[in-house]
Amino acid sequence: MVIKVFLASSSGSTAIKKKQQDVVGFLEALKVDYTQLDIACNEENRMWMRQNVPVEKKPANGIPLPPQIFNEESYCGDYETFFDAKEDNMVYDFLRLPPPPGSKQAREEEGEGQEEEAE
Repeated sequence: MVIKVFLASSSGSTAIKKKQQDVVGFLEALKVDYTQLDIACNEENRMWMRQNVPVEKKPANGIPLPPQIFNEESYCGDYETFFDAKEDNMVYDFLRLPPPPGSKQAREEEGEGQEEEAE
């Protein structure tokens, strides 16, 4: 499973650039396999991203802004939902990936499983 991060290489927005860098930097730090897909230079990428962001997740103007994150064809979320998942130590759930053994998220899931068994 490959994580797809839709980015705009030539965005004039400093805020969008910072959000894109935050997502990419965090994925690299976690050693998550991902692919960057540029929507500024590639019309197919832009159309695919716009068509595959769920209607309820699109902004009022109907045009989702980068970064948008997918696991293969499955929509994960935008920067705000990524940031929330990062703050809650739930990035692997957000990305729909199993947490690596020994990670904080894996330890928390193991702890939940043990609590359930004790009941």
